[in-house]
Amino acid sequence: MAAAQVSAKLYGTRFCHLCEEAEEILSKAGITAINIDIVEDDNLFEKYSLRIPVLKRFDNDAELDWPFDAATVSQFLM
Repeated sequence: MAAAQVSAKLYGTRFCHLCEEAEEILSKAGITAINIDIVEDDNLFEKYSLRIPVLKRFDNDAELDWPFDAATVSQFLM
């Protein structure tokens, strides 16, 4: 079985219910993202604290702010 390709970062926090919803959407869509906890980095916290969850592409650094659904995420990552 091949490992899923990681195509994005998901910025959030550990106890963020919206971040949990975003993770569930990504999982159901078969999308693997690296979870980044913004609490651990002052710069990330300042940039994303009012926007999380935020999905960020690796290839072009484009960002998708919440709210999003599976269709929006799939289109964003194309």
